[in-house]
Amino acid sequence: MASSMKPSNLRALVAREAARLLYYRLATEYKFAKLRAARELGVTVLPSNREVADELDALANLLEGESRIARLIQMRREALSIMEALLEFNPKLIGSVWRGTVRIGSDIDIIVYSHSSSAVVEKLRCLGYNVINVEKKVKAGRDDEEKKVYVHIYVELPSGNRAEIVVRSPEDQNVKEVCDIYGDVIEGLTVEELRRVLSEDPARRFIPQR
Repeated sequence: MASSMKPSNLRALVAREAARLLYYRLATEYKFAKLRAARELGVTVLPSNREVADELDALANLLEGESRIARLIQMRREALSIMEALLEFNPKLIGSVWRGTVRIGSDIDIIVYSHSSSAVVEKLRCLGYNVINVEKKVKAGRDDEEKKVYVHIYVELPSGNRAEIVVRSPEDQNVKEVCDIYGDVIEGLTVEELRRVLSEDPARRFIPQR
């Protein structure tokens, strides 16, 4: 029946199913969630990442209600504490806590800049943060030609939330990246900017207009 629908309706159907897979952690990446959803529905039409993100956002609102806003504000406050602790490494908040699209299971994503990942780990541990894992990951460029290795530091917070802190070279501080979900430049929030958001509009969203 799905194959007889209009392409626009098919895209919406696949986007909805891909969002469901992502929400329940049955898929971890948009690409594979879309491919799996299309395969299960027996179609070849694929939605954009933005279409899936919008469906995922709607699903999280439906299932989590007002608690989602409370979770966002709490995680932004926790992010600020971490960023203040790592101020010397010029931290920046990115990801769903920056965007305002957190859902159950979301992490706090922070970028820091240092030539020494061990210095960042040591700083966190000295301040009492529970560092549960440190690993290197390869990040490919948009053209898959440029690959960089970054150190990811995973921290478990007293609330049960987790933070993922990515250490990048100070030379990368002014590098602009385009978001593969929303298509805009990933600006993020500095410590001062996050303080201002929490003071003026703690649930503010940073999502580009369609």
